[in-house]
Amino acid sequence: MKLLRHGPAGQEKPGLLDATGAIRDLSGFVADINGASLAPDALAWLAALDPATLPLVPGRPRLGACVGAVRKFVCIGLNYADHAAETGKSVPSEPVIFLKATTAICGPDDPYEIPRGSTKTDWEVELGIVIGTRAKYVSEAQALDHVAGYCLVNDGSERAFQSERQGQWTKGKSHDSFGPIGPWMVTRDEIPDPHELGIWCEVDGHRYQDGNTRTMVFQVAYLVSYLSQFMTLEPGDIIATGTPPGVGLGLRPQVFLKAGQTVRLGIDGLGVQEHVTVQA
Repeated sequence: MKLLRHGPAGQEKPGLLDATGAIRDLSGFVADINGASLAPDALAWLAALDPATLPLVPGRPRLGACVGAVRKFVCIGLNYADHAAETGKSVPSEPVIFLKATTAICGPDDPYEIPRGSTKTDWEVELGIVIGTRAKYVSEAQALDHVAGYCLVNDGSERAFQSERQGQWTKGKSHDSFGPIGPWMVTRDEIPDPHELGIWCEVDGHRYQDGNTRTMVFQVAYLVSYLSQFMTLEPGDIIATGTPPGVGLGLRPQVFLKAGQTVRLGIDGLGVQEHVTVQA
């Protein structure tokens, strides 16, 4: 099942993508695609609905972030060995964790802002984990039971803010539009192995990132279990699991974004995002 949110920013309605690629409205059944609707029993109830009986959403509406009211946006750094190498860093012995402000969250095709004063705005295509049930001190064997599904994430970054302005990474990761999620959340039953997915990103048609989630250092179950030792993961929380090589920072010469470019990214089975860069 592919769950989504459609409509103007701040007025999104819940929906799903049917087998034909059409959007069906779920407003008569759930208030939103958020923590409450991501519990196993809620997902099972939605999956039992016949999409053909749901109202068809006409045209091509804007898609919002596929999960609403996200309380935590947790990111994992340097989780692909070849990406760590391109940035001049070693593979960490434990996951590198940072938080991205939830105000960075936006829709999968919304404009991608270049912050004021930015000289090094970058891209990072990532597999996102959507938490479905509360997870605290869970074992690796139990971890996937707490996952509602997966989504596509662009972990937008301003590298100078991130690494040259003192402090932690969050200031380079939290600008508005630096956290587009979607186009939809795909429930876990449709992604039997999240570590066999092609993952890519293009800028103005040039493919800079072209990898596979099989090369992740720390995999999904381990990450959920690990994070739950340090914080309680709640329904609707998003975990961005790291990016493969090919980011602008790692290229020689380095390449960074300017206003007026098109960033397109995707993961097998999870859809595609497309953003036009604009000056903030």
